[in-house]
Amino acid sequence: QVQLVESGGGLVQAGGSLRLSCAASGRTFSRYDMGWFRQAPGKERESVAAIIWSGRTTYYADSVKGRFTISRDNAKNTVYLQMNSLKPEDTAVYYCAARRSDYSGSIYYAQAGYEYWGQGTQVTVSS
Repeated sequence: QVQLVESGGGLVQAGGSLRLSCAASGRTFSRYDMGWFRQAPGKERESVAAIIWSGRTTYYADSVKGRFTISRDNAKNTVYLQMNSLKPEDTAVYYCAARRSDYSGSIYYAQAGYEYWGQGTQVTVSS
């Protein structure tokens, strides 16, 4: 069982930056791929960024590529999402999630297979 707690959300003006953190419980954090997902009002949840267990491979949605950076610190059981040059369309509830690194049912940045989810943190970007 993995428990995830996100933090770092808030209100920021367009062009600003935020850093989201997701702290995970348990001693096996390094056995999990981690992802950040978001859901805007009236829209389906979408993948934003993901990072495999070792940190060597990352994924970014086209809409955030070049602006967001995902990273992890396995010693601290924490995954981060640095968000720069924020746009109003980035406004959403952001969720971190974990899936076992040996899950083979889907590619690591797809929502399927992510079995543990945080409660979400609101990010609001004003124009």
